[in-house]
Amino acid sequence: MAIRMPSIIQARQILKRSLSNGGSTPASMDIPKGYFAIYVGEQEKKRFVVPVSILSEPSFQQLLHQSEQEFGYNHPMGGITISCSEDVFTDLASRFGSF
Repeated sequence: MAIRMPSIIQARQILKRSLSNGGSTPASMDIPKGYFAIYVGEQEKKRFVVPVSILSEPSFQQLLHQSEQEFGYNHPMGGITISCSEDVFTDLASRFGSF
């Protein structure tokens, strides 16, 4: 199984830019090492804390790219924002063992 390094590197850069724009918020203090916050939802956003290992998954990288196109790198909630239904996200994350 081959791992596409450029995609992983790009996903990490998106995460770094997102976190650097969000600053330090009280909500970010309760995230364990090796995890990050992500906000998911089409209307109302729900916060999830997921492992960074999800960044290497091609399906998640595709969601990140779509998020970048829609929201850019400025995430006012302090974490990455993805505009998809919670059901779609939880189904995707559970396939990767993130929940």
